[in-house]
Amino acid sequence: MAKPPAPRTTAPAKSETRETLRFLLILALVVFLFRSFVLAPFSIPSESMLPRLLIGDYLFVSKWNYGYSRWSLPWGLPLIPGRVFAATPARGDVVVFRSPDPDSHDVIKRVIGLPGDTVQMRGGQLVLNGKPIPKIRVADFTLKLTPNFDTRHCDPQFQDTLPDGIAICRYRRYRETLPDGKSYFVLDQRDIPEADDTGVYMVPAGNVFLMGDNRDDSADSRFAPPVGMGYIPMDRIEGKALVTFFSTDGSAEWIKPWTWVTATRWNRIGEGF
Repeated sequence: MAKPPAPRTTAPAKSETRETLRFLLILALVVFLFRSFVLAPFSIPSESMLPRLLIGDYLFVSKWNYGYSRWSLPWGLPLIPGRVFAATPARGDVVVFRSPDPDSHDVIKRVIGLPGDTVQMRGGQLVLNGKPIPKIRVADFTLKLTPNFDTRHCDPQFQDTLPDGIAICRYRRYRETLPDGKSYFVLDQRDIPEADDTGVYMVPAGNVFLMGDNRDDSADSRFAPPVGMGYIPMDRIEGKALVTFFSTDGSAEWIKPWTWVTATRWNRIGEGF
């Protein structure tokens, strides 16, 4: 007589909670790696890079251009010794870096001087390795006053009103062209001796000299901490500004979804560097 088949054992059902947690952990790891080594978002909090960058711009920063260090990782986790796959930025690159002050935070500026370069400001003109950098006057830069760029950011002497009644801020704008041909706009609001007439800076090895395009409103390498940033070690550079993926004038309200559209500066989305 044939034996009855043995009862089939079924595997215990996997815990739904455990699977959800596993998925979330894998997702967090993927996001962590992508943000650390490929692309990371960055938002513009100040006017120091006007006219190229406005308060309320959101950028993608590419992380592979200059190599990786602990500052490539979120919160500066000390998981990478020194700097690996190191590369030197080019003059004129716009970079995001971790400030060296005790209250360290992410900052964005333009690379002006490389190791061994001399940098100086004379009468508001940039002098690089003893040669004045061409600074050509162009049309004024005008910016509409909005909730994230209001009269607190624009001195009364620069405030103006267009014929249609729109309140704006108006600055003197110039075009600088570096020796390699890279060109960009800078602003010169007023004559400030400590910013426009400086001594000669000799950029040390392993460091860069960074400046904001809004020359009279930028705490950068022209000033030693705590007033400015001083020279920035290359291992503190996190990446290169790549493209603007969103921009808002600050007028949106969460409870009014239609303002999310009207507050968006659509013409700035997709601007590269």
